[in-house]
Amino acid sequence: MTDYGQEQEMEIEALEAILMDEFKEIHSSESGLNTSNRCFQITIIPQDDEDESTDIPVQLALIFSHTEKYPDEPPLLNVQSIRGIQVSDLKILKEKLEQEASENLGMAMIYTLVSSAKDWLSEKYGQDADDDEFKDEQAVKDEVIIPHGEPVTVDTFLAWRERFEAELALERAKLMPESALAVTKEKKLTGRQWFESGRAKGVAAVNEESDVEDDEEIDFDDDFEDDEDDMLEHYLAEKSDSPTHS
Repeated sequence: MTDYGQEQEMEIEALEAILMDEFKEIHSSESGLNTSNRCFQITIIPQDDEDESTDIPVQLALIFSHTEKYPDEPPLLNVQSIRGIQVSDLKILKEKLEQEASENLGMAMIYTLVSSAKDWLSEKYGQDADDDEFKDEQAVKDEVIIPHGEPVTVDTFLAWRERFEAELALERAKLMPESALAVTKEKKLTGRQWFESGRAKGVAAVNEESDVEDDEEIDFDDDFEDDEDDMLEHYLAEKSDSPTHS
């Protein structure tokens, strides 16, 4: 006949020797268990924090009490947060441990349950979990959303910038007075070169002195269209002569 009491005492002695300060007996009123039998509490922290000297962010209390025919029947179990563990997570862990207890009937299982709880705590709240969460958040931040699904590269950006600058130069040419246009044609500057040369400021000054109303049309002679074509041809020639972007 199995001496359950002796097996239970031997397990308690083994747990005290292995866990030392992490293991202690508590009053049944503190256990949250519906029993008047002896109750014990084991303090569990994540694996990664075992050797840390700083304050541990999360701590778990695994509470148990032997039933009359333990280990042939499961022990009474409870889990409590000492620090930083959500109630919803405690419920999940308790169900997990009760399932494991039913799978280990016939053998002393408390230390097995402690190891399982420690693994769960490390996975849920340990440093590795924090690193994984940080990587996931960083990946979201680094993700670039392209409206039409086209990836942005250095080449596509530079090509777009060249097209934009050419269009901008043509738009400026349409607003330039004939005197400024003649200078631009003479020196065959690109839109960007003309803008960076500082002449844009001079054109702005001319525009401010002009008496032309906003709604008044500006008539250009036929040569203006030729000038505009010359600017575009000059831009295209520059682009074809320039080395390919890497």
